[in-house]
Amino acid sequence: MKREPFVFVIMRLNLKAVLLFLTVIVMIITSAVYMRCVEFTFPQDLVKRWDRRLYAVGNADLLHDQLDGSDDGRGGIATNDGFNLQELQDIECIINQEYTVHCKRDGDNREVYVPFSFLRHYFDISGAMSSPASPLTTIDGNSNSQAQSKFLWMHSTAKINVPKGKYDARGVFMYFENYNVEIRDRVKCISAVDGVPVSTQWEKKGYFYPTQIAQFALSHYSKNLTEPEPRIRMLENVDSVQANWLLPSKISNLTRIWHPKFNSSVIQYETASDFDSAIALKEIDQTLDLVLSADLLLVTNSSSLMITVENRETKHTYRVHYVPVDLLLSVQDENIYYGLGLQALNKWHHLTRDLHIDVQKGMALDGPKKSPIRVKRTDLRILAVSFLGVGFFDNISLSTYDHMANFYDAAEWLVNNQDQNTGGWPNPVRRSLNGFAELKAGWLSAMGQGHAISVLARAYWKSGGDKRYLKAAALGLKPYRVFSKGGGVLARFMDKYFWYEEYPTTPASFVLNGFIYSLLGLYDLNSTAPSFIANEAGQFFQQGMISLKNMLLLFDTGSGTSYDLRHLSLGVAPNLARWDYHATHVNQLLLLATIDNDPLISRTAERWKGYMFGKRAKHN
Repeated sequence: MKREPFVFVIMRLNLKAVLLFLTVIVMIITSAVYMRCVEFTFPQDLVKRWDRRLYAVGNADLLHDQLDGSDDGRGGIATNDGFNLQELQDIECIINQEYTVHCKRDGDNREVYVPFSFLRHYFDISGAMSSPASPLTTIDGNSNSQAQSKFLWMHSTAKINVPKGKYDARGVFMYFENYNVEIRDRVKCISAVDGVPVSTQWEKKGYFYPTQIAQFALSHYSKNLTEPEPRIRMLENVDSVQANWLLPSKISNLTRIWHPKFNSSVIQYETASDFDSAIALKEIDQTLDLVLSADLLLVTNSSSLMITVENRETKHTYRVHYVPVDLLLSVQDENIYYGLGLQALNKWHHLTRDLHIDVQKGMALDGPKKSPIRVKRTDLRILAVSFLGVGFFDNISLSTYDHMANFYDAAEWLVNNQDQNTGGWPNPVRRSLNGFAELKAGWLSAMGQGHAISVLARAYWKSGGDKRYLKAAALGLKPYRVFSKGGGVLARFMDKYFWYEEYPTTPASFVLNGFIYSLLGLYDLNSTAPSFIANEAGQFFQQGMISLKNMLLLFDTGSGTSYDLRHLSLGVAPNLARWDYHATHVNQLLLLATIDNDPLISRTAERWKGYMFGKRAKHN
């Protein structure tokens, strides 16, 4: 055989050596990476940079400003450890390989300081700088002249309301004396026809939302029990108080007469249609007490009641008109119009209007949509009350509030707008909940039913037994007998426990707060109605309490609560309750614990309360 040249033998040996060398290198690198993998981090250009300006709220970002080394007016900010925060070093913190954040580190590497603007959003917490005079600047609540500003860290700003005694179906409804439904942005205005809120929550043009109307009633009923007697200034009632009305035109006239048809002394007036001819009561100069009450009968389409209001700060003047036309709310320059409806013609109408709310809603309609201009109640002053056209009026007064008039306006709306076939108060808008089939207009809500029954039960008792309210409340039980797919509010969990649905979704969603509100309505009717009605309401209440006790812990996440049980119905992630909804859960359980002494309810309420202060369930 012919021998290979010597050079080829050398090349073959070198190739094997190179391959062996490369193999060793790969093994060494792999081993090094494996041994140090816990120290691996993504390059910073792959990590999002946190922009604190997008998430800072209020003065909570003062903490970050101080960590940046800004002067506090005393030559720097010293910590309890004795070093100056201005001497901290700038570093970048990479949070869970997700965000990069500007942080600070002390010289001894003992502490790393992360800006609160990041922590607030990342961990859903709250915080703000207190003033030295605030009682919150010291743990024991005692402040002094030498107290310094402190940073107040809170897991939740929602309020827990501890019941003062056993829940009374004739008394305050939960903590609703703190509710001010009419000032909410999603309330377009208070209807001048019905005296109830018009909602824009799910439909911008406005609609009547039964749940909101019932909350409006319950809040005013509760305020009537907790607030002092209102101040009332009577402007004109014909018999005992007669005002000095100005008649600017020869064709304008005003006469106080006894009207046999009305069986009362009233004022009859007639003017031309222009503002200059209006009869007017001027130089009223009324502040704070801005709730107007009046009995009106307007004869022509051009008739109206007009209130002139001034902003004392800006000196801007508004004219608020109440006119007998089919109009909800309209604004033209400084004129704000509320329609009384065509049915107000030639018919007595008792009007109760909060002029502060009416002016504010008019300004919001006419102003910027994103951040409407706000006017304070203390800024407004009533200058004049005027009448135009042809009509009658009596009993004109201004007061601090008239809660029971607002309550009965809402109770009347519930009586007049109940579906006599289903017994429900239908919601006239569509509702979409993520993952569930859309609810078509006309759906019923157990929360709305419960709230309405709570209103009507109180109206029945407060009115001395008006059977219209009792009849409507009793009919309101009907949807509790009908499953959601049949148009009712009833659902069943695991084919065993009955549940009253705030949203009658397919599949069932099992919303907790709406269910408990519905239970309170059943309890209220059971406590106030005659036995033949009370017994059925009581059966529904007990059936619901059995379900609540067996299902309550399904809503416990160990650090908060779930708003509903969609994680079981749809097999998706839990729908965690916001802190305000979580606080509602706690408040509801604390209230139920005064009705039912089962320790499960009170213990759960206390544990859930702890979640609001940072407590968590124990680890395994």
